Amino acid sequence: MDQYTLNLLVVGASFALYVGIAIWARAGTTAEFYAAGQGVHPVLNGMATAADWMSAASFISMAGLIAAVGYGNSTYLMGWTGGYVLLALLLAPYLRKFGKFTVPQFIGDRFYSQSARMVAVLSLIIISVTYVIGQMTGAGVAFARFLEVSSAQGLYIASAIVFVYAVLGGMKGITYTQVAQYCVLIVAYTIPAVFISLQLTGNPIPGLGLFSTHTESGLPLLSKLDQLVTELGFNDYTSLHGSTFNMFLFTLSLMIGTAGLPHVIIRFFTVPKVADARWSAGWALVFIALLYLTAPAVGAMARLNIIDTIYNNGTQADSVLYEERPEWMRTWEVTGLLKFEDKNGDGRIQYYNDKSEAFKATAEGRGWAGNEFTFNNDILVLANPEIAQLPGWVIALIAAGGLAAALSTAAGLLLAISSAISHDLIKDFLNPNISEKGELLAARIAMAGAIAVATWLGLNPPGFAAQTVALAFGLAAATIFPALMMGIFSKRVNAAGATLGMLSGLVVTCLYLFTYLGWFFIPGTNMMENIPANYLFGVPPAAFGPIGALINFAVAYLVSSVTAAPPQHVQDLVESIRVPKGAGAASAH
Repeated sequence: MDQYTLNLLVVGASFALYVGIAIWARAGTTAEFYAAGQGVHPVLNGMATAADWMSAASFISMAGLIAAVGYGNSTYLMGWTGGYVLLALLLAPYLRKFGKFTVPQFIGDRFYSQSARMVAVLSLIIISVTYVIGQMTGAGVAFARFLEVSSAQGLYIASAIVFVYAVLGGMKGITYTQVAQYCVLIVAYTIPAVFISLQLTGNPIPGLGLFSTHTESGLPLLSKLDQLVTELGFNDYTSLHGSTFNMFLFTLSLMIGTAGLPHVIIRFFTVPKVADARWSAGWALVFIALLYLTAPAVGAMARLNIIDTIYNNGTQADSVLYEERPEWMRTWEVTGLLKFEDKNGDGRIQYYNDKSEAFKATAEGRGWAGNEFTFNNDILVLANPEIAQLPGWVIALIAAGGLAAALSTAAGLLLAISSAISHDLIKDFLNPNISEKGELLAARIAMAGAIAVATWLGLNPPGFAAQTVALAFGLAAATIFPALMMGIFSKRVNAAGATLGMLSGLVVTCLYLFTYLGWFFIPGTNMMENIPANYLFGVPPAAFGPIGALINFAVAYLVSSVTAAPPQHVQDLVESIRVPKGAGAASAH
């Protein structure tokens, strides 16, 4: 059976499973559409949360970014993991105890203000739309290669699949679909990694293989990789090349941005009790760790395999002839995500850092006239099994896994947008008398509209999947996270403070992000480097989230300190949310 047919069968079977689950778990009420009827088992919710969390950025792009830069881009791994711990400890149980459906609903009730709620709705939509662009981009990349269509056609197919199971099933359908998607994506991610680790190091555990001996050279694998990349003019793989301060800020931005992501937070509204929210968070961390402990090894081994492929196991003077390039390069060239330009006319592929002044003389001495091999970072995880010449069924499996990762998170984000529009904007603001049937219809229409917008934006994304997602984290860090923290842990912050704080964080962060967006998204660069001198204090846009959060906190506390304290019933509500005995059944409904 040829590879294309095998891809169609495996991907088609996974899609049939998702649609079948959506039909089986079709939402019939608004409670099922928004929160799955609050009846999901914590283990299943932990698995669904992990799938919702491990997006195309985690599955497709994170290892690619680590592969391209090395230690400097491990910020993604540290920030996203640390942020989930913050979410699990500081927010999830308390928000579940509040007993509502959406993040804006909590903010509106806690700060007794429709204005605060509308600012939260606006922030949520901006965050979720920005985030979903990365997911649709990742889905387009996967479809482009494995179904041999253009990335635009792949995007349309992904949108159609999400439309079927998200619009039909709501949170109930999405939850059980995400359980299936987690199983697909984690198997798809780990099996190729195990094979490749065995090939390169003899160790079947990729995380341990990363620190094992490279079988062919006898050197530690990371030392071998350092040797190869530095010989080609790149920075060594295992050191930080950039600002430590910016690395800290970016990691913090990802952490507090994670804790403020609406589509992840609403997953904790689906369990029966507050205690179940805590258990869900714990299980989700376990399920997330299975992929995150593997990603650094996948990135390093992919970079090593690419260099060995081009330079015949590291012999730089004898790079591979373009006409004799391996089949995986030919198939990825069709997508436009991998390119070769013979700049010196020798018919061979030269891959090196032609921006390195230190390596310039060496390159010229070899007759090299510039780097001739470029590729999109997002292809590395998907191409890795082909590079390592693994069996066809493994290649098909990773195609299904990449699509599962992109579609699971896209569905969660689209549901967050839909809920904010239908429940917070229409039901509780524009038309309080709307029937449940009318609200359910409005939710589905809003979902369909959000899918259409996400598809349009996904056709022209501003950067790689993980880079686009990084912007969403900065926005969440500057808006939702401070409002939730103050709402839970401060009885003094009032409606005016919260509203103006969120607006300040949103406006300042948006202005900063889009003022420097042109510099931030330079294909093939590390966002922690190439920092123009006119950045504010040299801080790149992706690391601005904590500064936006600080502005939010400062404005909220300053305004609250010079205006009236919240009403007593609101202060009592804050106190009741934090009472430990609430770890039983949720007390507020």
